[in-house]
Amino acid sequence: MSGILDGKRILISGVLMESSIAFHAAKVAQEQGAEVILTAFPRPTLTERIAKKLPKPAKVIELDVTNDEHLDRLAGLVRDELGSLDGVVHSIGFAPQDALGGNFLNTPFESVATAMHVSAFSLKSLAMACKPLMSEGGSIVGLTFDAQFAWPQYDWMGPAKAALEATSRYLARDLGKDSIRCNLISAGPLGSMAAKSIPGFGELADVWNHRSPLEWDMADPEPAGRGVVALLSDFFPKTTGEIIHVDGGVHMMGA
Repeated sequence: MSGILDGKRILISGVLMESSIAFHAAKVAQEQGAEVILTAFPRPTLTERIAKKLPKPAKVIELDVTNDEHLDRLAGLVRDELGSLDGVVHSIGFAPQDALGGNFLNTPFESVATAMHVSAFSLKSLAMACKPLMSEGGSIVGLTFDAQFAWPQYDWMGPAKAALEATSRYLARDLGKDSIRCNLISAGPLGSMAAKSIPGFGELADVWNHRSPLEWDMADPEPAGRGVVALLSDFFPKTTGEIIHVDGGVHMMGA
């Protein structure tokens, strides 16, 4: 039986752990017929080890999204491997420790700037680096954590995600003429490496124990991974600038 990504060539960033959404997006994408290439930073060897757990081999390219040299060479490296791209997954986020964990009012601008650069501006950087490979159009999918609210302990990653969500809409506006869609998946909390770096993450995640209409499993990133793959497919040909929630329904619950 054919898959919904048969013949698609997909670049996926951020595969750091088997528990990550990016890993499960790569896994499901391969199962659905896609050829997948991965990017990694700061330790490509870690991603290479994790990639061995995917159904099929996947090339790993080192990519620091704040490094212009890395971005400039990306299209050539991917072209050598796959020829072109039909989809890109942005699963990249970082904030220094002093920008998290209840330190919002005291965080210096340098740390805020780092969070914004890596977590939000990088969506534009990655999109433009890959755009030459998407001459036939395609789909860009990023990952957010609902920026409508001020979450406990999340601090400057909240504004960074708000900037990511706005960046996605502007990319959708400007890349639509090239038949490139840009959407986000807003997932509930998961026990990923990124989550574990947030001091007091358990307080944030506990919201889901009380408010999620659908049972939410923090150890199961596959639902969000499947959401990413759905947006990469041709089943949403006219959907762009959208945020799809895969959070058990918490986003729509009232007080």
